[in-house]
Amino acid sequence: MQLKSIFFLSFLLITVVSKAQGDLMIMPKRVVFDGNQRSQEVNLVNTGTDTASYAISFIQYKMKEAGGFVEITEPEEGQFFADKNLRYYPRRVRLAPNEAQTVKLQITKSSELENREYRSHLYFRAIEKQTALGSDEAQNNQNGISLNIKTVFGISIPVIIKVGTSTTKIELTNLALNRDTHKLSMDLDRSGNMSTYGNLRVMHHSEVGDPVLVGQVKGIAVYAPNPKRRFSFELQDTEQIDLSKGSLHIIYETEEGDVMGKKVFDLE
Repeated sequence: MQLKSIFFLSFLLITVVSKAQGDLMIMPKRVVFDGNQRSQEVNLVNTGTDTASYAISFIQYKMKEAGGFVEITEPEEGQFFADKNLRYYPRRVRLAPNEAQTVKLQITKSSELENREYRSHLYFRAIEKQTALGSDEAQNNQNGISLNIKTVFGISIPVIIKVGTSTTKIELTNLALNRDTHKLSMDLDRSGNMSTYGNLRVMHHSEVGDPVLVGQVKGIAVYAPNPKRRFSFELQDTEQIDLSKGSLHIIYETEEGDVMGKKVFDLE
């Protein structure tokens, strides 16, 4: 007698809401409380064609040296969460197509804040319509195993409280240029008491002609307590430039134009 066991593995409801994520426009992309600010607003707009709901909460991240993020529950040494000193409302929003909503953020217990930086991330999680238990869709494999999978994506923005004067500095180190791909790599070494956020600009200098802009990247952060951020990108508009001669001048500056770090890389 031969016994046959057949297992049917059905992925019945795979819902990837990257569309819902992409249809939520958030302004600004980061919130920074600096100085005497006690309240700020985040504006949400549903740019999609369907009504969407989002649950709002705080989430904690650590930054990796390569720039990605890992969710954590406890702060690293030298890291301080901001959510305990923040109030926000509403906690959930439902947006029709092209509808806008404002989320208000307020600092609380400001007297407890010491001279340092605090950071948490405001997280907007898409809430999908649920499939009713016992529906035909969930029972079309009565002789096997049904697996109901739902993948939900969200989007988050950093919320930072800065108390006191920043002592942060950036040094650009380990510069290297791949002459085949024109990819420039470097380390942004951070020192001081706070994070930094700024733009990277690369100019090519030669003995002939004016300096030429060959690279620009906006919105590069090095979040505390990380001492280092590894970064690389491909130089642009280099067809008419001889990258075997001259030098590259790399400048890292804040959005306000304050230079945080700069370096000259000789090409010869």
